[in-house]
Amino acid sequence: MPTMISTIPLPGRCALCGRADGERAGGALICSWCGWRYGDSPDADLPRPVIEVVYYIRFDRRVKIGTSGRPRRRLASIRHDELLAFERGGRDIEQARHREFAQSREGGEWFTLAPRLSAHIDGIRAAGDPWQLYARWVCAALQN
Repeated sequence: MPTMISTIPLPGRCALCGRADGERAGGALICSWCGWRYGDSPDADLPRPVIEVVYYIRFDRRVKIGTSGRPRRRLASIRHDELLAFERGGRDIEQARHREFAQSREGGEWFTLAPRLSAHIDGIRAAGDPWQLYARWVCAALQN
């Protein structure tokens, strides 16, 4: 029988992501969203880690495959209907995806949402919500 993880409210918001749901892990409270240990504070004197992601955003029936180390800022500057997925990686992964889906390229970094591309995105999405994955990657980088 699978173990069910039940979330509990944190006493306050997570210092890393601002969410309020937690879970117990080894006697500690951790944020269910990003995995940050409740009560710990990120060191304000250290720069936030740069986590490179390849993003897939949809606008109508087109998908932009791009990369950014600051995805919130980048996506705020691009007109789109939906964030489809994040894949961890930088320009090398982005360029590999551009080559992989070249037959669907419409121009620049925009591609037709064809079945092969859609299946690839669905496979990435199976790992979870893009923003939650990003929060967990940031958390892991801060803990190292």
